[in-house]
Amino acid sequence: MSITALPIATTAAPPLALGGLQVWPPVVLAPMAGVTNSSFRTLCRRYGDGLYVSEMVGARGLVEGDRTSALKASFAPDEDPRSIQLYAIRPQDAAAATELLVNADDQPVQHIDLNFGCPAPKVTRHGGGAALPWHTGLYASIVDAAVKNAGEVPVTVKLRLGIDDDHLTYLEAARIAQDLGVAAVALHARTAEQRYGPPSDWTAIAGLVEHVDVPVLGNGDIWEAADALRMVDQTGCAGVVVGRGCLGRPWLFRDLQAAFAGRPIPEAPNLGQIADLLLEHAQLLVAAVGATTGLRELRKHTSWYLQGFPVGKALRRSLNQVSSLDELQDLLSDVDRGVPFDESLRRQPRGHTTRPKRVTLPAGWLEHRDDDTPLHADAGTVISGG
Repeated sequence: MSITALPIATTAAPPLALGGLQVWPPVVLAPMAGVTNSSFRTLCRRYGDGLYVSEMVGARGLVEGDRTSALKASFAPDEDPRSIQLYAIRPQDAAAATELLVNADDQPVQHIDLNFGCPAPKVTRHGGGAALPWHTGLYASIVDAAVKNAGEVPVTVKLRLGIDDDHLTYLEAARIAQDLGVAAVALHARTAEQRYGPPSDWTAIAGLVEHVDVPVLGNGDIWEAADALRMVDQTGCAGVVVGRGCLGRPWLFRDLQAAFAGRPIPEAPNLGQIADLLLEHAQLLVAAVGATTGLRELRKHTSWYLQGFPVGKALRRSLNQVSSLDELQDLLSDVDRGVPFDESLRRQPRGHTTRPKRVTLPAGWLEHRDDDTPLHADAGTVISGG
């Protein structure tokens, strides 16, 4: 494979230190609902090192033995380090789930990330996700419970800027988490109201770096390796969190590793290599959850993998209707394998493109900030993010 002539960095970046866990390159896969399962993480890990976080998993579901939660919390046999994102709305659930995860006989976790950044209405309407840090007492009790029960396993928190521009929470929430012993804070630099619409506010990431002493991870608008280097340079963050930029592009982690090592960026895969990758992804999904569910889950990935390639509507439609791996392989064998990746589409958005929308909150949620009243039990039944 040929490479570009000019490296985009001249010195290797230092590792990201999360307690006793050293992560290099300083790159974290963002938890994405319905995407970052063990199959997708396996593909990403083959391209580069880093920290690959699970989908958001509900603490209450784990404690109660919910089958879906257990599946989301599963890891590939060779996965190391094992990282999970936990959604908790009660301190007792955070404590119990954390203890369960770090003391598991089979594949104990090595990193826990607490979700306080999800903007999905099904989460915020109960006071969870990005809405929860507004209630500082409840937020602090959940963070404290997780940290105390994690032992030597590092705990981090994932935040948004706040609920909306009039109700920002990230600075106070990050300071509280730091004082309670978290290993790092990740900031998706948009409010919950902004969802995924406006550009990420990297100046807020820089401000948070100045505000706390623990490492800050920047999240938002990392579409290619050069974006990650620019974010680190402009904000001083200790590492980057990559979300939508890797959808249909697991090789982005190869590019990120090269960039942070000061090496040239490899050429993007051609259509033939993409077809091989799509088939491998399908095989991993089928092995994990069976043909019916696996091939259904593959559909969203198919559109991302083939974005920008001239494969035609008929083939795309057929690919989204396959019922077996053999059928998928037959369809992919007809593509023109030599078609190059269209570099003009490298920065084209993928995944969520939701425009700003008023955040759905429980009645009276904004009236008191220091309220530590436990949330309604329904809030804990959410087992997947937006």
